[in-house]
Amino acid sequence: MASARGRWLGGVAIAAAVVALGVAPVVVDDTPAHADQVRDLEYWLSDYGFTSAWNTSKGAGVKVAVIDTGVDGTVAELRGVVVGGTDASGTGAADGQKPVGQDSDHGTMVSSLLAGRGTGTGNGVLGVAPEATLLSASVAFGAEDGAGISTDDQIAAAVKWSVDAGAKVINMSLTRNTLDWPESWDDAFLYAFEHDVVVVAAAGNRGEGTSQVGAPATIPGVVAVAGVDRNRQASFDASSQGITISVAAPSEDLVGVVPGGGYVKWSGTSGAAPIVSGLIALVRSAYPDLDAANAIQRVVATANPDGHTVPSPIYGNGLIDAKAALTATVAPATTTPADQLKEWIRIHRRAQTPSDQTAAPTPVAVAPTPDPAVPKRDVGALLLPNVLTLNYLTVPFAVLLGFATLVVLLGIGASRHIKRTLRKQATRDP
Repeated sequence: MASARGRWLGGVAIAAAVVALGVAPVVVDDTPAHADQVRDLEYWLSDYGFTSAWNTSKGAGVKVAVIDTGVDGTVAELRGVVVGGTDASGTGAADGQKPVGQDSDHGTMVSSLLAGRGTGTGNGVLGVAPEATLLSASVAFGAEDGAGISTDDQIAAAVKWSVDAGAKVINMSLTRNTLDWPESWDDAFLYAFEHDVVVVAAAGNRGEGTSQVGAPATIPGVVAVAGVDRNRQASFDASSQGITISVAAPSEDLVGVVPGGGYVKWSGTSGAAPIVSGLIALVRSAYPDLDAANAIQRVVATANPDGHTVPSPIYGNGLIDAKAALTATVAPATTTPADQLKEWIRIHRRAQTPSDQTAAPTPVAVAPTPDPAVPKRDVGALLLPNVLTLNYLTVPFAVLLGFATLVVLLGIGASRHIKRTLRKQATRDP
């Protein structure tokens, strides 16, 4: 699963790499960071148009499910933000608010970027959708952490639970590190799409070994998020590339809250994804009648190419622009996530899906056809004249007989003429 590259801000000199792919901790300094300093680090709020977009929407009324390692809803920034939860791992708390498994800090860090409400005016982490609410679906990454439940099965169950719990957006800051995914995900993601839910997934981090985008970011219909650095250039370490990339968002020098309180500075598309999930929440709040396909369309169509050729496997359709996504005039979507995934399933699962195969015809017993009866021959009939006997026997025979008679008569006449001639010559000779 994907990881973010993290480091503590403050006196505790330790860092946790999140989800499955970790890096060594990095000591930043020994001076405790203050909440107001943290707010100053959130460059993406102004640089990507969120502070302007808040004039239109802050995400009120939209539930975003965070499928991750659990969310500590007791930290100041997330108090009252988590309104529901579950645990798919079998090892965490029933409400999804007990961090579980490897990289247990990850879910809280992601959630603060998405919907943190700060700790007061100008203090603490402020999420990109500060009035959205969260649903926490905790999963444990790694077979040894999931009470015998595979991570794949945990995620499928978490997706379906999120839909049933009323999520309009699902954030998945994780990757399977493979282009493909289990068939159980076909059903789970299609269930989400058919219930008008937007799914956002991290592309993965090249620096953590994910050179190509992995599932769920490869699933048709999913909003796949790549990462860029402070200079808006593709992040070499904190992003992967692939043709399924939808948009790009900040993935370096991010700041988040950790369980129990405190702040961490980190990098990775694990952080870029919740920034985009928060933007989708702003759109769905501002346009409550807009379906999932057109909510995605507003984000994708208003992305800023920023001098890059798009669409591309590095930047997707460009860098997100929160203000434009909420205010621009955008053409309607021409397809839906559900239709995209159904078509993929039809083509790629066809050989394995009986319903897509042409059923073999059922054998039907057919009585054997009897040989035609041999007609009896009437010998007498052969002697009577008919069309066949006239054409092929009588007429030819009559012609032949007439010709033979003529030859005989001519022969007799000629013979008599010769004899008379000879007698006359004999009489004249002495």
